[in-house]
Amino acid sequence: MQVESFVGDEMILNMGPQHPSTHGVLRLELHTDGEVIKKLIPHIGYLHRCFEKHAENVHYPGVIPYTDRMDYVASMNNSLGYALAVEKLMGIEVNDRVKTIRVLMAELNRIASHLLAIGTYGMDIGAYTPFLHCFREREKILDLFEWTCGARLLYNYNWVGGLSHDLPDGFDQQTRQFLQEFEPVIKEEDQLLSYNKIFIERTANVGVITRAMALSYNITGPNLRGSGIQWDLRKDETYSGYDTYDFEVPVGRGEYGPIGSCWDRYYVRVREMEQSIRLIRQALDRLPEGDVQEKVPKRVKPPKGEVYARSETPRGELGYYIISDGAGVNPFRVKVKSPCFTALSILPEIGRGVLIADVIALIGSIDI
Repeated sequence: MQVESFVGDEMILNMGPQHPSTHGVLRLELHTDGEVIKKLIPHIGYLHRCFEKHAENVHYPGVIPYTDRMDYVASMNNSLGYALAVEKLMGIEVNDRVKTIRVLMAELNRIASHLLAIGTYGMDIGAYTPFLHCFREREKILDLFEWTCGARLLYNYNWVGGLSHDLPDGFDQQTRQFLQEFEPVIKEEDQLLSYNKIFIERTANVGVITRAMALSYNITGPNLRGSGIQWDLRKDETYSGYDTYDFEVPVGRGEYGPIGSCWDRYYVRVREMEQSIRLIRQALDRLPEGDVQEKVPKRVKPPKGEVYARSETPRGELGYYIISDGAGVNPFRVKVKSPCFTALSILPEIGRGVLIADVIALIGSIDI
């Protein structure tokens, strides 16, 4: 941290923009009285990719590689949301094999994203071993992705009307083997971290987001469910056939302190990985035959109109607003609503009155 200036008895510190515990390029302006935060101001925009302007200057399928880079640890989920939006605009209905594989890949990527989130969160608090366990399992998922489409991080996998590659032979067996090996690891993580006395004391009474605050700030995803609100687009505004799957939506229950604490948000992600395992097994069991590119148009040119579509990514609701002028093969306008943008907006509210050390717990718990 860098000392910026003194204002009376108040010291202003800068945390970031390159700080090991911000998991991104973010600057927090901390107004402190001793070790107590009197005021916290997040400054964003240090990593601006010009996504929307790029999208207006490439054809519709060409936008997908850019969506991958918006959140590069959940690329499958990003491209899925965009593909769903363009398909809605064009009136394309993909076949059941495409829907099933999309669910399969989205849930594998959800597990991979949550593993990174909880592993690095433990390391922020001071627990290094769980981080190694999480990344070991995450590598197995990345191996499956690489086997399928040749990429480990940025996949360009969900295309408008289908997928770039079908599943390779043996994918079913390898995925089932991974799930069998991974299930005991979740219980291991609970013993190492979730129910660790020091971890609970560092997180269970810190950064409480009440139900009213979560709704007021439009918090979504695990951060919303951590406050006890059972809202998940996979069930409440279903897509890709999620309504035909049997799974639960974990919510924070305030087992160690008030509902909506850092611990609740962390724990929701742990339990979501268990539900993703259920979803993946169901997808593998029902995987139908079919051509994953039969509905991929040779030329993507939607009719004049506009559409908004949103999906449930590991960090919350990701929304795409697309305008087509009906004349060209490039979108007239693409606007994205990021779940992280709204999550960061609540930091001044929950950061007031906490200790400097608790700011680390806050940032990790909302998984930006």
